[in-house]
Amino acid sequence: MKSIKETSVLIVDDEATIREVLQRTLESEGYYCETAGNVDEAVGMIQKRSFELVLTDIMMPGKSGVELLKEIQTFSPDTAVIMVTAVSDTQTAINAMKMGASDYVTKPFNLVEVLMSVDRALEKRALYLSNRDYRDHLEQKVEKQTDEIRSTFLGALKALAEALEAKDPYTNGHSKRVTEITVTLAREMSFSEEELAQIRLAGLVHDIGKIGVPEAILHKAGKLTDKEFDLIKDHPAMGEKILKPIIRDAEVLAIVRYHHERYSGGGYPEGISGDGIPLGARLLAVADAFDAMTSSRPYRKAMSVEKAKGQLLANRGSQFDPEAVDLFIKAEKKLPFCPMTAQPASH
Repeated sequence: MKSIKETSVLIVDDEATIREVLQRTLESEGYYCETAGNVDEAVGMIQKRSFELVLTDIMMPGKSGVELLKEIQTFSPDTAVIMVTAVSDTQTAINAMKMGASDYVTKPFNLVEVLMSVDRALEKRALYLSNRDYRDHLEQKVEKQTDEIRSTFLGALKALAEALEAKDPYTNGHSKRVTEITVTLAREMSFSEEELAQIRLAGLVHDIGKIGVPEAILHKAGKLTDKEFDLIKDHPAMGEKILKPIIRDAEVLAIVRYHHERYSGGGYPEGISGDGIPLGARLLAVADAFDAMTSSRPYRKAMSVEKAKGQLLANRGSQFDPEAVDLFIKAEKKLPFCPMTAQPASH
């Protein structure tokens, strides 16, 4: 809080004698004072420097003190305002207080009352600013703590996703490989850094929904029954449900939810198609399928890179976005293939 000597007051009145009396009185108490003879002059001064308090007459030639109050509330809302009025016009001053003025004093002045009014107005202003500062810092603190909690939970989920994959040699490293391929494709499409970060996060947790699928189904060596496959098809929506309380980014959640949709329709969980599928999900779908095909599974060996590319091309426009497949083939030398024959595909 400023000391009195640092507190600046602007006195606005069309009568020079009143300005001088008020200025002399306030300066004798240590306030720094400037004066203006009309509203336009006062507005010009306020726009050039800040005042903690404005003491303004209501009735002046031209614009009134009420109009000055409105101007101050527009471009200097933290400035306290005291209205000066004749006894016969106190209702106008009361109305001005309803509009936001701190107080009013009447002519002829009781200078002791003027000083008391100035003190009250400045104390009220200081309390308001202090409370606002406390509230803003509290909100920042709460937001920071919330972000830290989200970050902690997200880190735990990433670790859990990696742990689930690491439990089985057929799935170990799948999400990381899919993420790197998808990020590479997105970078080739000139995605922004923010969008690449979205892709990276979605890729790392895209299969987190498989937490809800029994391991016996995930690791089954033979063909899945329809009922078992229905459980597998639940994992994208389940993943979104798990992540939603933690991740606020709608794009990340959409990539997780829709990465098993088919470009021509008929995928899961919603059967949407074409551009209705988020681009990030369409890119991830190609990377996910490629890693699946070039990784070993309990019931079959890994495909060669060339055969997997052939499958992508064969399903171009049906299962996969044609542009995503073409980009994959074009950017082959930049992609971190490194397929590990000991790694499986995801169902």
